[in-house]
Amino acid sequence: MTHPTHPGFDVVRLGGNIGAEIRGLDLRKPMPRAQFEALHAAFCRHEVLVFRDQDISLEEQMAFGQLFGELSIHPFSPNLDDKREVIVLDYSADNPPALTDQWHADETFRAAPPSITILRAKVIPEYGGDTLFASMTAAYTGLSERMKQYIHGLEAIHDFKPWRPLFTSSEAHQKKLRELEQQFPNPSHPLVRLHPVTGRRVLNCNAQFTVKIKGLKDDESQMILNYLYARAAIPEFQLRVKWQPNTVVMWDNRSTQHYAPHDYYPQRRTMNRVTVCGEPVVGVTGPYTPEEGVAPLPDGHHVKPVVAGKRPIREFERNLSKEGA
Repeated sequence: MTHPTHPGFDVVRLGGNIGAEIRGLDLRKPMPRAQFEALHAAFCRHEVLVFRDQDISLEEQMAFGQLFGELSIHPFSPNLDDKREVIVLDYSADNPPALTDQWHADETFRAAPPSITILRAKVIPEYGGDTLFASMTAAYTGLSERMKQYIHGLEAIHDFKPWRPLFTSSEAHQKKLRELEQQFPNPSHPLVRLHPVTGRRVLNCNAQFTVKIKGLKDDESQMILNYLYARAAIPEFQLRVKWQPNTVVMWDNRSTQHYAPHDYYPQRRTMNRVTVCGEPVVGVTGPYTPEEGVAPLPDGHHVKPVVAGKRPIREFERNLSKEGA
């Protein structure tokens, strides 16, 4: 049955903190305004949406992306000559996968990183090749109040460091590198950003592009960043997507990170990707206050006091009762 607030499709939640599957929606068909608004609301709520059995063309994938905004052109990833907005990720024994096996958000070396990424599966390996996603909204909520206070208002520098090795010492390469450095001059982004639609706070740093927290010594910065990077690896914040042919996945690049393991090599895995332009990153301002209307996540190490009759009894508790403790 279709949910009344989602005209023409069902939203099936996949994870406790992130992810939903959209059923009953054909991405080849025109989308009425009310349906698009409902889909957009579900997207902002769940951060990653999975669409199965979408046998769409490149043009239809691009048209779907354009519903959300202008498509961007990646300065480093391989793209099509006639559709430069389309990134082709075609890995095999002849072209080993690279750069994806690290938690990251897309293109945060831009002053205005992309808002949305849409990936469509074409060739799927027999085993492996899943993609993992992490909600950095939940990752922020899971921090202690003391840590939230510490990172409040801090900024970090970002860089296109994964692609610097592509440039040789030749004059032509060095000239192009200088041009790109002028185009992407190491923007500083707040460690805690505000989502432009939901207003939620998001932990905003990633191991692939973040270089240093401003105002800290190098060792201090790396220590804090390593801790924050590790939040993406917490299973409670994650969703793992197993690809099938013609699966389409869209994720909110403003509030998630992703990781694509290389465990399918040397099999072939082919994807087409389009990316929607984003907006400059806006961070939290003013003195720290707890996030309104958001309950902190429970501390997994906290043990609540024993309440008789509310749960099964542990063996040591039986012994305590016998001893009159």
